[in-house]
Amino acid sequence: MEIKVKISILLEIYGKLLTDKQFTLLDDYYNNDLSLSEIAENEGITRQAVRDNLKKGENKLFEYEGKLGIMEKTLKNQEKIAEVLSEITTIETKMSDKEIAKVLEDVKNKLAVLV
Repeated sequence: MEIKVKISILLEIYGKLLTDKQFTLLDDYYNNDLSLSEIAENEGITRQAVRDNLKKGENKLFEYEGKLGIMEKTLKNQEKIAEVLSEITTIETKMSDKEIAKVLEDVKNKLAVLV
């Protein structure tokens, strides 16, 4: 997974644990695609201060993920759900019993919401 995507996901999960300034800077940089110069100008600070705050915030996000592992668990669950959905589709297409097909469709719909 690309580092920018990973940090964006971590920011969504753990962002409220950061300082308001770190959250704002990371959000502007990773989600709003602003440059260091644009953020510095908006915040009235230097580019170096923006960079320092970004690095501190990134390190905190990775520290939280290392301790709590929420993103990793979520991604693994999504993979498992996708596998189950694939298996249900296979069963559904090979069976002729309409009741089984209906039950499988209901389960499939419920699992699809989680993905």
